[in-house]
Parts: sequence; structure tokens; C-alpha cells
Amino acid sequence: MTAQQRASSDHPLAARLERRAFLGFALRATGLVAASSLLAACGGSAAPAGAPAKPAETKPADAKPAETKPAVQAPAAGAAKGGGKLEMFSWWTTGGEEAGLKAMYAIYQKSHPGVEIINQAVAGAAGANAKAVLKSRMQGGDPPDAFQVHMGRELTDGYVAASQVEPVDALYKSEGFEQAFPKGVLDIVSDKGQYWSVPVNIHRANVLWFNKKLFADNQLQAPETFDQFFDVAEKLKAKGVTPLAMGDNNPFASAHLFETVLLGVLGPEGYSSLWTAKVAWSDAKVTQALETFKRMLGYVNTDHAALTWDSANDQLIQGKAAMTIMGDWVNGDYTQKKFADYGWAQSPGTKGVFDALSDTFAMPKGAKNRENALDWLKLAGSVEGQDAFNPLKGSIPANVNAGKVQGYNEYLQSTMKDWTSHTIVPSVVHGAAAKDGWAQSYTDAINSFVTRQDVASTQRALATACTEAGICK
Repeated sequence: MTAQQRASSDHPLAARLERRAFLGFALRATGLVAASSLLAACGGSAAPAGAPAKPAETKPADAKPAETKPAVQAPAAGAAKGGGKLEMFSWWTTGGEEAGLKAMYAIYQKSHPGVEIINQAVAGAAGANAKAVLKSRMQGGDPPDAFQVHMGRELTDGYVAASQVEPVDALYKSEGFEQAFPKGVLDIVSDKGQYWSVPVNIHRANVLWFNKKLFADNQLQAPETFDQFFDVAEKLKAKGVTPLAMGDNNPFASAHLFETVLLGVLGPEGYSSLWTAKVAWSDAKVTQALETFKRMLGYVNTDHAALTWDSANDQLIQGKAAMTIMGDWVNGDYTQKKFADYGWAQSPGTKGVFDALSDTFAMPKGAKNRENALDWLKLAGSVEGQDAFNPLKGSIPANVNAGKVQGYNEYLQSTMKDWTSHTIVPSVVHGAAAKDGWAQSYTDAINSFVTRQDVASTQRALATACTEAGICK
């Protein structure tokens, strides 16, 4: 049995993945490069990372890693390491995400006191602004030393296909990452027989958060179905409380909300099949999902277009709104804002389903401080790094050996259990389920829908986008 097989069989997540339809969906035969599941973040409207004018040269799956300098060995405990700089690129600038990043910086600087960390974080939830800046820098031959990227199609169809990143196979071997990450994760960070990034976490997209005091005061229970949601929303609206907080100043938020509605209406198999054209966008269930979403929009705050996801979450904290549907970076936001009176449930219709995404770090070709970048990737994948980062970020660790220390709150502990038992599906908005251009067209169509609320034209637009992406015929 290989080390990778041992990691797979010893870890309950991998066992679940291997026997669920999710892995079948994720196989390269479906065109999803195994990206479909485990995949900040808060992440992204899926702008592609600068594809080149001609396809990058590919290698067979069993090809040996490209020739690179040997990975730097991790410094001995307490040893000071290196000098120079480390230019880090991400879109983590608020709340728990910024706090988690700074916690890893602090660990890095203990063993690298001579290294100047240059934090090149670009504000904008889901990374839409950051990805545009990064694309320009990559194409201009001025890459950072390491950068945040969602695991899945965002990584493989963007940066790997564009031949803009280095493989990190030597790092996986030197740091034991083939044992530290389950097979399902290893599949998703690999392409053409090589590893391309290091995952730092796992996030869940399909979470309904609620203000416990408002629910208790109005004798309400967290809704599990759409019928229950609309019943709760109507009662809250009658009391002058905004039922559902939404902040779609950044386009990802409304597309994220509709992603959970699609999942709730179509179920995990039907939802996953949309991204492989096994279910058509003209299907009556998609119509039903759009109609349901349209009805939900009648209960959101009127200033939603002026707010970001976290400022919309502030309305819940302040008791102005009762619910919000957003990924579990909201948990990190609550932690940073010292708000504890919140509850959670899976978004309507998705009980027992885990809509997954993951943040990873990759190293560009031509990184000016390559050895410092490799040491950063080592930290990102390590138990120490993940246990410092994830409790603040609001996510759970991807490393199977992490998550066993104090600091993971009640929500995170429950999510770690769900991760090993719930049906896993990939997030489209956050880089996992569909290639970048297709995911961006999806986001654009849903943002247009929020304004026009035309079900028929939106459904046609989604079908057309699928065809133009080469997925649907």
C-alpha cells in the first residue's frame, strides 16, 4: 500500500469521498479535473488567471515533474532562516481572513526573522479585484512569490493551463503532504501527474446563519426547507425585521446565494450534473430554482447593492436582520467581532450536503524569492500553520492531522464532523465546479437576474453560456 493510499484509507473523509458520487463527478473523465469538491475562501467570482494565446504544452499523466531546484528543507525547530523578502498575494483584507493570515505571518517570521513579508492583499470579496491585478502582473512578468488560489478549475484551467505556476511535487514528498492530505484532496490539487498548490483549509458554502435572540424572541426555529424559510421570513417581515441580509456590492454574493438555491432545489446529484451537462439548464427544476430565488429576493434588505457580504452580516449582528446565507468565513467574522449570539443550519433544502471549496497557495514561475515562497507553502500545509489559521478564518483544516487542538469553536467542530459524513458537492462561485469563463458567465447572469428578475431570459442566458463554454451541446 502506498503512502497516499494509507492516507486515504486511514482518514474518514477520503473513505467517504471514494464511495460517493462526488468522486465520480470529480474524475477527469467528466472534464472537472477532480476539482469538483474540496474546494476563501471566501472566494471568487471566477475571473480566469490570464490564459495564454496558445495552449500550454502538456505532459502525459505519468510524466516526471518538470525540472526545478530542489525544495528547501524545513528549518530545524528554533532555527532562524533566510533573508530577503516574501511577497504574498491574496484577497484577505477583512475580519477573520486577515487575522488568520497574520497568524501565519507571525509563525513564519519566528523562523525567518530576516525575511521582510510584503502583504499584497487586494480588497474585494471573492477575489474579483485581486484576480484582475494578479492576471496583469503575471502577464507582465512581475509575479508575486506566492499567491492565493481556489483549488479546482480555477487553479487547473487558469494558472496550470497557462503554464504560470511551478509544480511542487518535491515539496509534497519532503513535507509528507501525500500522507497529510486525503486522496480526494490530492486529486484536486494535481493535474498532468503533478501537484500545483498546497491547500490551507476547507470551507462550506451552504450555511444559513441566524440571530439567536431574534429567533427566540419570535419563537422561530431555523428553517430546513424552502417552505419553512418563507414562513419564517413572512413572520419576521411582519415584525419589521429584515428576514435575509444580503450584500452584493461584490457580484459573488448573489451568485453564491443562488448556488445554494440550485443545490436545495435540484439536490446534490442534479446540481452536480448541471456542470457536466447531464442535466440541462432548460430543465424545469432550474426554472423552479429561479422562481424560488426571485421570491427570496423579496425578503432581502433594500440596500443590498451598496453592501459587502460582511457589512450585510453586520445587520445580523446588530439585530436589524435575522438571517444571512453565506460561506463559513462568516464564522471567522463573528469571531473577530466578538459576536456569539448566532446559530447556523444548512441552507434550505441542503441538509446533509456539504457545498465545498478550498483556499490554496501556489508559486508562480519566476518568483523572485523562490526559497522563501517554498517555505511559506510548507507552513501553509503544516499542522502548525493550519491550526493557527483556520480557527480565525472560520474554516476547517485540510491536513488530516490538524484540528485536534483547542481553538476550534462549536461551529467548526460540527463542520469537521459533517465533512466526514455529508454528501460533498463543488462550489461553482468559488472555483471548483466549472471552468473560469463558464463560472463568470453564471455569475453575470445571476447578477442581471437580481436587477431584472426575468426567469425565462436568465434561464436562456445560462443555457447559452453552458454551450459557449463547450460543456452543453
